[in-house]
Amino acid sequence: MIDLGAFDTSLKPGCPGTPCYAISRTTGYQSRSGVKKSPLVVTRDGRIVAWTVSLGKPTSKQIKFFDSKLGGEATAQLTILSVTKKSTKTPKAKDGAVVSRQGELVKLKPYFGKTVQFALQRSILVKKGQIIALTVPTWAPALATGLDSSTVWNASRGKGQCEDTQTQTSQLAVKQFSDFYCKYTTARITYSAQIVPNP
Repeated sequence: MIDLGAFDTSLKPGCPGTPCYAISRTTGYQSRSGVKKSPLVVTRDGRIVAWTVSLGKPTSKQIKFFDSKLGGEATAQLTILSVTKKSTKTPKAKDGAVVSRQGELVKLKPYFGKTVQFALQRSILVKKGQIIALTVPTWAPALATGLDSSTVWNASRGKGQCEDTQTQTSQLAVKQFSDFYCKYTTARITYSAQIVPNP
């Protein structure tokens, strides 16, 4: 089994700190993690059987704020992306991506403050070169901050939207296309995916 995007579990999401950072209303993927480029790009055809996420533990006041501002309780799901620029070898922020497949939506609140693995009800077929992203229709305290500038994640937001964290930009349906114009440095989305490669 391959743990794609495996991260150091000592990396703690920035909640309940002040400010409490969370991913909100977008689809995002880690495009660089230190010296490792494209850690969430599939290296071999196979099937995702589970995914892991490390979650911060926001206070009740922080939870109430995020719930009221960002469309409800914390949720997330895996999204498999295909980069639309055929000539590229590694995805770039300027490239668009289309949804190939998605996992089921998971409610995160029961797992705040923990690193948890979710077994998929149905495994997800993935192909070499696709990107495993995390879709957050509402919000998720799954962002480790304060890292060095070689740590970068990309979001499905268009030009001029990078500071707008409340408008819904999540990719919520198969075949949905989005630009991935926005990239954010010094932060790591704390998730990975467990893949059983084809023989």
